[in-house]
Amino acid sequence: MKIRIRKYSWQLAPQSLKDIRQKVFIEEQGVPPELEWDDTDEIADHFVAVTAENLPVGVSRMYPSVTDTAHIGRMAVLPSHRGQGIGDHLMRQMLTEAQGHFQDLYLSAQEHAVAFYQRFGFHVCSLPYDDAGIPHLDMRCLAPDLILPELDRRPAPMVMGKDHGSWPVASEQQLVQVMDSVANQARQKLWLYDRELEHDLYDRQRFREILSALARRHRLSEIRLLIHDDKPLVKKRHQIVELMKRLPSKIELRTISEDHPFEDQPFMIADREAVLFRHEFGKPAGLALLAAGGRAKLMAEAFQRMWDVASPSKEFRQLGI
Repeated sequence: MKIRIRKYSWQLAPQSLKDIRQKVFIEEQGVPPELEWDDTDEIADHFVAVTAENLPVGVSRMYPSVTDTAHIGRMAVLPSHRGQGIGDHLMRQMLTEAQGHFQDLYLSAQEHAVAFYQRFGFHVCSLPYDDAGIPHLDMRCLAPDLILPELDRRPAPMVMGKDHGSWPVASEQQLVQVMDSVANQARQKLWLYDRELEHDLYDRQRFREILSALARRHRLSEIRLLIHDDKPLVKKRHQIVELMKRLPSKIELRTISEDHPFEDQPFMIADREAVLFRHEFGKPAGLALLAAGGRAKLMAEAFQRMWDVASPSKEFRQLGI
């Protein structure tokens, strides 16, 4: 089916957009009108999918919340036109609109639609919750610029456990996007090994928020940081140091023992399922694997060997951490 996507502000949106939301959310799904219509509509970009006959059949919206973050929502397709790829057209258009502007996309997905959004590179980042009487989960896409060109080649791009391909990393910008995507999908364990926690790579608000959310998510959450040099961490107020002060039982840092064998490349492991490794310390080039249980197991064993002979940070002990 030939579909065109039209973009509107709320002030110029056609009545058909409101009619589709009324029919799907309020009449079909029973969402109270006072929850459906909100102030966010005023600041959002609204998208309407129309057929070749100029019939509006689907809608969605996207709005910014902070500098590099946008929220996607209110996605609805008329019952008579479901299963015909209308939602695919809307999602592709919003990812295209986000490209070059937003590096962090959020949405709240109805539970039955999770697999649909995974096809567009969104991963689950919350436990189920109730919204207007309907089970929902929060989902996030942290690398839309990388994912958009891969939509036709991967069934669930950059989704842990479902994307069986590899993601080459060539630049620091790509490294940040992929690293955050891997870390944000860890459900319980995140192990990280590097020469030091470089400020440009690790001393970032978004990475701190990812670690904080993981630490608070599960009573058995475990974040291990294994490095060679901890002195740079205390010379400048590093965000991970500040987080460790707040969550000392969930985040542990050790320094490597130079008297025992150690790996010659940095890496990260999430839940022994996803890995991200770089070819050299201090350089961004590397590779991410999102469904690599065997590789993750071997890297976890190497990490554990180094961890067992490593020492708690002397610098941190002086800070009382």
